[in-house]
Amino acid sequence: MSDVIVGLDIGTSNVRVVVAEFTEENKLEVIGLGTSPSTGLRKGAVLNIEATVRAITDAVEEAEKMAGHEIKSCNVAIGGSQIDGFNSKGQVAVTVKGRDSSGDNKEIDQNDINRVIEAARNIKIPPDRCILHVIPQSYTVDGQETDSSPKAMLGCRLEVEVHIITASVTAMENIRRCVFRSGYEVSGIVLKTLAAARSVMTEEERKLGSILIDLGGGTTDVLIIQKDAPVCSCSVPLGGQNVTKDIAAVKGITESTAEQLKIQSGCCWAPLIDSDEYITLPSVGGRPPEEISRQELCQIIEPRVMEILMMARDKLAMHSRSHQLAGSVVLCGGGALMPGVQDLAQHVFQTNAVRIGKSADLSRVFNRTNSGYANPAENAGLFKELSAMNQPVTTSSFYDEYNSSEFATATGIVLLRADEYRKQIEEGKYQVRSAPKSSELGQKLWGFLKEFF
Repeated sequence: MSDVIVGLDIGTSNVRVVVAEFTEENKLEVIGLGTSPSTGLRKGAVLNIEATVRAITDAVEEAEKMAGHEIKSCNVAIGGSQIDGFNSKGQVAVTVKGRDSSGDNKEIDQNDINRVIEAARNIKIPPDRCILHVIPQSYTVDGQETDSSPKAMLGCRLEVEVHIITASVTAMENIRRCVFRSGYEVSGIVLKTLAAARSVMTEEERKLGSILIDLGGGTTDVLIIQKDAPVCSCSVPLGGQNVTKDIAAVKGITESTAEQLKIQSGCCWAPLIDSDEYITLPSVGGRPPEEISRQELCQIIEPRVMEILMMARDKLAMHSRSHQLAGSVVLCGGGALMPGVQDLAQHVFQTNAVRIGKSADLSRVFNRTNSGYANPAENAGLFKELSAMNQPVTTSSFYDEYNSSEFATATGIVLLRADEYRKQIEEGKYQVRSAPKSSELGQKLWGFLKEFF
């Protein structure tokens, strides 16, 4: 198991990579970033394998050069219309482990928990879909709901409610093929919004019940998390590219020019714009440059962004009527960078509890208050390692770049993988060690060969 974690976000507009490493001091540090324009996807699905392979290769190679490590495998995110989520329930009888003075001792162990989760996932799904995640929401022991894992509790009947996320088999295989043809292995695939929520949401928001809206280029993916578990996941087939196409169609300019205009001067909330602000449209086909007001540009952008947010709101209302949410609406993705989107979301969702989510500071990955570390008397060496992890992480100069809503998914993938590592360390299955750094000569040679080929 490598100490280098690679998060790969293959989006409709851009491919982004975050590389993090467990250092010799057992700290998690971002050591490389990469980004590349993506042209091979539409609405989150791969349509052009060759173009997607080129985008993945360019982004990962950029991260490799920055990190000074050769990347062999990546953890990938998937989202869009090829994802579907629903809730399910399971129930089993607790097996008898032995007898005590009171009779049968029906103590719940990990085997019972595994059996009840398997019962909940034992449902029919179409042959063209596969189960991506089965995430427990709550457990009930003999009719009494528990706030945490029911392990070691006494009971006769164990029930569980889970959220099951399925994905298109074709979409999964296309992603695997693109990564493999780029020269890398796929270590795991995770739901895009699940990774983003791990990065941009606080623990309190995940417990109270919050909405994550990932404003991507081709799709807008939505997730509701309550009691630190997803209860609803869905997608809207509209994104930032639709805004770009609207600008291009209305003003008669190319989509590349419209995209640049949207990024530099776009706004989706009219009250933020002064009446005397003007921008110049470049000449097209011999036509002279045209000067328009920013308010006129906003009149094109605002209706489309409002439509996207309203579609997300209505879809959530249809899937989560029974859930009372007391948290926040958190916006992330490239679309969250547009001025005015927070104000517009407050208007659409009729709440002031709306904020722009930024990628997490990786120094908060390991926190003594929520990690459940081993008893030092039982394993002093392991506790020493884990205690070292609680020290503040040495964040690199990349922090300002990866601490953006655009890198929320890629950073979240790293955090989810780090959570898995932490759990394995606590169970004694994995020992943190530093991956060997390349020598200066080796780095120069590696960079030369990459550029040559």
